[in-house]
Amino acid sequence: MSKEDDEDDARPSEGLETLRSSSHGILDPQARQQYDLLSPEERAQYQKEEQAAYEHLNSPAVESEMQGLVNQAVYDISKETPRDREPPERIRPGLMAMGEVDEQGSGEDDEFDGDDITSIAHGELEQHREIRDYARISAWEMPMLSKLAKPFVLPSAEKPLRFRYTTYMGETHAAANKVVLEFCTRDLPELTEAQRIKLVKLVGVRYNPEKDLVKMSCEMFETQAQNKRYLGDLVDTLMAEAKDPTDMFEDVPLDFRHHKPKPKFEFPEKWKLTKQRKEQLAANWRQRALKDQEREEAGQLIDGPKVIEQVLEAMSMRVPAPPTVPTPGARGRPRQLAR
Repeated sequence: MSKEDDEDDARPSEGLETLRSSSHGILDPQARQQYDLLSPEERAQYQKEEQAAYEHLNSPAVESEMQGLVNQAVYDISKETPRDREPPERIRPGLMAMGEVDEQGSGEDDEFDGDDITSIAHGELEQHREIRDYARISAWEMPMLSKLAKPFVLPSAEKPLRFRYTTYMGETHAAANKVVLEFCTRDLPELTEAQRIKLVKLVGVRYNPEKDLVKMSCEMFETQAQNKRYLGDLVDTLMAEAKDPTDMFEDVPLDFRHHKPKPKFEFPEKWKLTKQRKEQLAANWRQRALKDQEREEAGQLIDGPKVIEQVLEAMSMRVPAPPTVPTPGARGRPRQLAR
């Protein structure tokens, strides 16, 4: 074998060492040229060793160790590097810039010298700011909501569940997250009569037999969406239990003792203002007006205010004024006293 053949046999080994030093899956032109000179067996060996090296470097233990070394090096460099200046002290925004970007750099408030307004005045000022905020919203943002308005459509039979929410117009309230669910058992098309009766027995006191209405509420979670989701899952669970034929609760009677029906007072038919009743009342009023007019012309109509005035005048003429007796007053002046 010649010397050139020996050099040719040594080239693949040198190319293999060059390829091992390259990163996983990325070959530069020189490494690609060496890779093309490898035999299929050497290529398979290269890929196997490269994959093993990649998995070793990306193992959690090696990554954790390398990250620790990097953090330690960063810490050492930060200790050795001198700081030219200290970081600027953070300035807290004052009252006039609280909650806003302090573009003018007003900084903190001055020390209190007893010349500030009272806490009640600050409350009035905050309320005034809130009113102005709502005024800006009503002037600039609410008109744009008309583009998103949708006509009201009655819920179809496919949506028997009715959810009710409560809002307090931006104020924080403990009942703001409460959601109330109502539905009629006969509006559930998936249930048979026996399953519906079982559902009524399952809901218990939440069922109103007079209106065939089930009412449930939830306020366990922080948001209305979570409470609504909980009620929806609860209805799904009740439906699944009602459809379960294992036990239909046939031996459990319906108990509606929790429902106390309220008495309904019906308006008497005679008191209702029908068309005939209105005509009859109008005729009676006209007849009374004619009788009063005849009495007034005949002088038989009694005028109440005039009679009272006459009685008062007669009483004032009959009762004499009480006599007065002179008595000594302050500083010797006479004073009149009634007996």
